[in-house]
Amino acid sequence: MADVARLAGVSAQTVSRVSNGYPGVVESTRQQVLAAMKELGYRPNSAARALKRGEFRTLGVILFNMSTTGNMRTLEAVALSAAQEEYATTLMPVTVPSQDEVRGAFTRLGELAVDGVVIIMEVHLLDAAMVSLPPNAQVVVVDSNAGDRYCVVDTDQAGGARAAVEHLLDLGHETVWHVAGPEASFSAERRVETWRSALAEAGREAPEPLRGDWSAESGYLAGQRIAAAPECTAVFVANDQMALGVLRALHEHGRRVPEDVSVVGFDDIPEAASFVPPLTTVHQDFPEVGRRCVESVLRQIRNNAAERGTTLVPTRLVTRASTAPPRGRR
Repeated sequence: MADVARLAGVSAQTVSRVSNGYPGVVESTRQQVLAAMKELGYRPNSAARALKRGEFRTLGVILFNMSTTGNMRTLEAVALSAAQEEYATTLMPVTVPSQDEVRGAFTRLGELAVDGVVIIMEVHLLDAAMVSLPPNAQVVVVDSNAGDRYCVVDTDQAGGARAAVEHLLDLGHETVWHVAGPEASFSAERRVETWRSALAEAGREAPEPLRGDWSAESGYLAGQRIAAAPECTAVFVANDQMALGVLRALHEHGRRVPEDVSVVGFDDIPEAASFVPPLTTVHQDFPEVGRRCVESVLRQIRNNAAERGTTLVPTRLVTRASTAPPRGRR
């Protein structure tokens, strides 16, 4: 720093203010200092700055299941939003949903020194592990019902599922079948509950839901059962990947979409518009979820106070060619 100050013809204090981004430095002087830093190859010591400021400008993300579209797009959104705020992101994946794995993830994040944590994980894993959070770290949980203990940011699962079911009923279908996600998933269960209640409110019978694991293969297996049920004219699938499997199964069994069976997905992945036929689906605003997660955790960090409660990001139904009135109603 002394070398930079001599080359730039300023004080070491001015160099310090420029390197730490403090205001109050004349722009011409700041540019002079930056030019000297570049010429000498000087880079501020981030660890020293963290100790001085009492913050690390790093957010930790604990993530279970890196294979699902929703989790990965949420992770991407959090990382991009954090970068816009000049925060780094440290990912701590949990490969096996066990108490030891979850405890280990929190322990390792504590050792890596983070200012806040975004948890993209089913809340029952967090409860069962009885873990302790990193000291002084603020927390946001994604896709959970833990609003009484943590700050939660979630897609409006219920609103999206209701829009899907009501769309199919409004087209004239007598009832709507459902391919659900895994029972351990909070979002899957919220979509199941809303699907069932929407049918009940309309005075319709709810068939037994078919279970998948978010994969196209599990959707294909469920689709084979749907294809073998001639009474099924409409199905709401809990995500677009499983909907892709359902479309394949229906095609192989000679049941046309939407002429014989209407199909609605959930997520609105970029490929949904290129399915055959293009998929009607519920759009989730993953960038907005990520932005609100980062916004909340940074607010907690700056105020040095935890937040509680749930913020819901709205969904919207995107209507494409995979849905139509049933035969006899066209």
